[in-house]
Amino acid sequence: MYSIFGKTSTKRSGNGFCLCLTGCFITGMLLSSGAYATENGGSVYPIGAETVLSGMTPSPKATKLVEFSTFYSANEMDNSAGKSEVPEFKVRAFANAVKMSRNWGVPVLGGMLGSAFALPTVYQQLHIAQGKYDKFGLGNVDLIPLIVGYNKGNWHWFYQCDFFLPGAPYAKSNVLNIGQHNFAVGPVGAFTYLSNKALWEASSKVDYFVNFHGSASYRSGNELIWEYAAMRAISKKASIGVNGFLVKQVTDDQKNGTSVEGGNRGRDLAIGPEARFFFGKQSAFVVKYTHDTLVENRPRGSSFWFQLGVPLSFGKKE
Repeated sequence: MYSIFGKTSTKRSGNGFCLCLTGCFITGMLLSSGAYATENGGSVYPIGAETVLSGMTPSPKATKLVEFSTFYSANEMDNSAGKSEVPEFKVRAFANAVKMSRNWGVPVLGGMLGSAFALPTVYQQLHIAQGKYDKFGLGNVDLIPLIVGYNKGNWHWFYQCDFFLPGAPYAKSNVLNIGQHNFAVGPVGAFTYLSNKALWEASSKVDYFVNFHGSASYRSGNELIWEYAAMRAISKKASIGVNGFLVKQVTDDQKNGTSVEGGNRGRDLAIGPEARFFFGKQSAFVVKYTHDTLVENRPRGSSFWFQLGVPLSFGKKE
């Protein structure tokens, strides 16, 4: 963003730094999937990552690079009643990812065509009654071949379809695996509203992911995910606010084609502070924190995120 305050218009801001943080529709860093040790307890998607200017896409013929680092810590694994059920459960995970997004400058359906991909790596430590385990590996790679982005006045939004590849390496017999051993696909929609002079921001993003069989016998249920943020600029270089997410598994986990006992449907509502700091004309970094609440069939813990967005000079910009 060229300016958050001052005389710069909202439209110009949208073509500047705000778009640089397209990374905030990151799917890159699969901490959410790395933080759980079994097929039926995790997600291919990095839930809570995409809260920063969620509806923004790059300017026509622009390319953006976003780097994400996050640390997740949990000391209990809750059951369907929201109570801890795994003795001596502790998990610590550090994830890092890069995401590249490109606006091809091609008009499609009244918007602009884009694409993106993200590569996550995760290091995880798991402590349960049976022992301590740790592993480093590649998470679920996210491919986004089709994004259609729109900008109209103070409103910015897009539609896309995500494709997730299985994490690797993965072995069903392992106590601890990085990522989920299944393909997944789903539609995504997001918007960002920036008030005049970008003093206020409201962002929201909704995903629906369909999981396919990760092994011959097990299939995780489908997930509905809502991520949000509300921010206010406090200077030309900084904004503060709140961010978080709600995730609800809407279909049962299945084994051998039959729903598992109780369905094992996960749920989590998280909230925490977020701060953005701008440097240069088109670069910035973000720090944010979320804490899990109303948890069912998932770990209960906290996440700390650091995100850095910078433009790349590939291609001719309009």
